[in-house]
Amino acid sequence: MSLWLIVGLGGFIGAILRYWVSGWIQSGFVTFPFGTLGVNFIGSLLLALIMYASEYRGLFGEEARVFLTIGVLGSFTTMSTFSYESMKLLEQDQHILFGLNLIGTITLCLLAVYLGKVLITVTGLK
Repeated sequence: MSLWLIVGLGGFIGAILRYWVSGWIQSGFVTFPFGTLGVNFIGSLLLALIMYASEYRGLFGEEARVFLTIGVLGSFTTMSTFSYESMKLLEQDQHILFGLNLIGTITLCLLAVYLGKVLITVTGLK
C-alpha cells in the first residue's frame, strides 16, 4: 500500500480518536481546554514510545511507523486547536488561563516525551 494511503487511513482514525478522547476529557470543564491538553499529552507520550522503540529496537517498520506517527498521532494531536483556544483565552482577557495553557502544554508534552523514553529504557526495549 502506498505511504499516502497509509497516512490517510491513520489520519482518519486519529481524527475520530481525538474527537472522542478530547470530548471525554473536556466534559464538565467549561473554561480551560483540558481536552486539547489531554490529547496533546497522550499523543506526545505515544509518539515518544513509538519513535524510541523504533529507533532503539527496530520494533516498527517504515509503514507501521508512518501510519502510527504521521497518520494516527499527527491527526490525534492538535496544534491548531491549541492555538485557537489560546487565542480565545487572550481575547476573553483570561491571561492567567492563557499562561497556564501555554506553559502547561509545553511542559506536559515535553514531560510526556521524556516519560516515553524512560518507559522504553526501563522496560528493556532500549
